[in-house]
Amino acid sequence: MYIRKILITVVLLGLVAAGAFAYFVYNALFTPNTSFNNDEAYVYIPSDAGFSELRELVTPLIEDMDTFDAVARRKKYDQNVKGGKYAIRKGMNNNDIINALRSGNIPVKVSFNNQERLPDLAGRISEQIEADSISLLRTMSSTEFLESNDFDENSAISLYIPNSYEFFWNTNAEEFRARMLKEYNRFWNDERREKASALGLDIKKVSALASIVQKETAKVDERPRVAGLYLNRIKSNMRLQADPTVIFAIKHHTGNYDTIIKRVLYRDLELDSPYNTYKYPGIPPGPITMPDISSIDAVLNAENHNYYYMVANVSNFGYHKFAQTIQQHNRNKSQYIRWINAQNINR
Repeated sequence: MYIRKILITVVLLGLVAAGAFAYFVYNALFTPNTSFNNDEAYVYIPSDAGFSELRELVTPLIEDMDTFDAVARRKKYDQNVKGGKYAIRKGMNNNDIINALRSGNIPVKVSFNNQERLPDLAGRISEQIEADSISLLRTMSSTEFLESNDFDENSAISLYIPNSYEFFWNTNAEEFRARMLKEYNRFWNDERREKASALGLDIKKVSALASIVQKETAKVDERPRVAGLYLNRIKSNMRLQADPTVIFAIKHHTGNYDTIIKRVLYRDLELDSPYNTYKYPGIPPGPITMPDISSIDAVLNAENHNYYYMVANVSNFGYHKFAQTIQQHNRNKSQYIRWINAQNINR
């Protein structure tokens, strides 16, 4: 009888212990364990992060870190932290949180345009993915990479076609560059290459000319006309005489790319630079800015006309007045000079 009571007591204690353990397991696994009020919170985990660093990142988001730790160890996540961007939804339990952090790497949108130089681009990209600007610039500027893909320091920026792309946040510099090369080759398909060839230009010259067109006009609908004008000049062996190239030449010469120049002066036209299209014939050795798709396609699908000259249209700002002859152009130019003098714009 005494032994029977002992056995019953042991069984009851076992059941209580089992029940307590079951309750702990259920509570640890399935009880909501978030501490934020938004619908979602995002965690950016560095590629080299261990579990201790992960804990620091998620501590502000988790109600009970002890149960989180227990589940992480049980699921061996503490030994397998992966970099990336992850979403934790309000009301998630530990099991769901660990599963999300283990396999829910979310792509991010990476966008860029209007950068003049690789350092500007590297800085822009580093704001959107894990890779830092130094590693990005070093990778983008690699002489071995550029030469093996028929680029040089002048044309390097034309590799990067402005658009929005999906990347994982933990993308490194080499992976970013490889993807951009793939996108570049995809963009320059047979149709675009054939159009470039029909113009007598290689695709890098198209990009360089497109950058001038882009700087000349922000009006996308005017770009094919501007492109047609420059192509007319090239065919007639005329110098492009594009003011934006002179502005870039000044920046390139001084090394100060933050310079703001609103008016090109006659003395600027004498600057000895391969980017100065008043002094040197043909298309410059590289883009003066990152040309966007509309500018590239404006060159490839340029308007067919007989214009050789243009000047800003002061009665329709943002657009230009075009002329076939120098006499017509000088009349248009006189109107522009009177206007700019009235604005007291000296530089």
